[in-house]
Amino acid sequence: MDQSFLLMLTNLLHLQNHLDPTTSILSDSSSSYSSSISSPTSPTSLLTSTSAAPLLFFTIASVLSYLATHHSPNKKPKTSPNNDNNNPSSPSHAAAAAEFSVSAFRALSTEHIWAMEAPLRDAQWRSLYGLSYPVFTTVVDKLKPYITQSQLSLPSDYAVAMVLSRLFHGFSAKTLATRYGLEPYLISKITNMVTRLLATKLYPEFIKIPVSRRRLVETTQGFQELTSLPNICGAIDGTAVRLQHLPSDTVNSSMYFSKYGSPSVLLQVVADHKKIFWDVCVKAPGGFDDATHFRDSLLYNRLISGDIVWDKGVNVRGQHVRPYIVGDWCFPLLSFLLTPFSWNRTGSPAQNAYDEGLMKGRKMVEEAIGLLKGRWKILQNLNVGLSHAPQTIVACCVLHNLCQIAREPEPELWREPEENGSPPRVLENEKSFYYYGESLRQALADDLYQRLSSR
Repeated sequence: MDQSFLLMLTNLLHLQNHLDPTTSILSDSSSSYSSSISSPTSPTSLLTSTSAAPLLFFTIASVLSYLATHHSPNKKPKTSPNNDNNNPSSPSHAAAAAEFSVSAFRALSTEHIWAMEAPLRDAQWRSLYGLSYPVFTTVVDKLKPYITQSQLSLPSDYAVAMVLSRLFHGFSAKTLATRYGLEPYLISKITNMVTRLLATKLYPEFIKIPVSRRRLVETTQGFQELTSLPNICGAIDGTAVRLQHLPSDTVNSSMYFSKYGSPSVLLQVVADHKKIFWDVCVKAPGGFDDATHFRDSLLYNRLISGDIVWDKGVNVRGQHVRPYIVGDWCFPLLSFLLTPFSWNRTGSPAQNAYDEGLMKGRKMVEEAIGLLKGRWKILQNLNVGLSHAPQTIVACCVLHNLCQIAREPEPELWREPEENGSPPRVLENEKSFYYYGESLRQALADDLYQRLSSR
């Protein structure tokens, strides 16, 4: 019974006892339990009393009893926060979902968005979806025809916003379902569709090898300003993307555990001097090393077969140097992929100067990966199925490039653990590329050291 009702009832009893002591209802503090049983006060005695007080008390008590047992229809039962999260029909859940409803999204994107100043508008959009409003509309415009063909029951821009919020904040499907008032399976379905479109339809437009003369010159000049080394056209690196869950029926599941002890898949990227990816590969479990992953990539096969032709060469100490990418000691030394002489600067002065310059160039891909994981937090602990992990990672890389091209503010970098180790062994089919790479690397080191010494 409600505490306030009990208090009122007690006060009325005291009042009645004061008005008509001959028909006391409240037991006197000195009376015994037996006496109250032997001579109880009945409703009949109250009604036949000569005093008006018992009748007044009985009437008021009856009204209060009725009110106490018939709650107001507007009074909402109290529920725990945990129950609200798990019950889509609960009032608090409905209120939370309304904030992320289609109508709320429409109000934000159409009625209010153009009334805001551009910096405020874009700051609000970035806090929700990880990118500014103009970049968001670019993504929607490019994906809308494909989403429309899928006959999705939700508006295209709303579906894209929902997926971007998941990638940006790292929400699980269950958490996002609670926010948007949808079933988790539908959230997963929409996430799968949008990330697949990003990874397939937008990939060719926003992730491209710099083969055109204009872009190649711009890239090599950009790297030369950073490193003082000529003809670098990209920096390569790999990173483990942690998986939140690994299915129990995964074949060779031990192969997915990285050297850091968590289940993961490997991402390999090549970035330019602006931290824009021009090649992305997700093919290996987390237990593989960078060299093995690289040799299994399409980029490696295209480079070693001569399929990619970069029409720009420079002469360095009698060596014809074509455009090349740079990587750390975890990658094999090849004519098209140059690595440091040592990982701890134990070479000659010329070799150490070259290593220092090379690592300045490689820093671009390190920072690009840090930006990727810093902005799209889902990559810090990937909460999608293993079969959908590659496309989700590639989709985030596409979005990363869009942000870099649009010069979006860079978030705080996600810091990768430091790596060290010995260079991988040279394969039989790589020996000619390895020996040529050795000659190129030494010529570049001697040339750089001479230029630095003459300043």
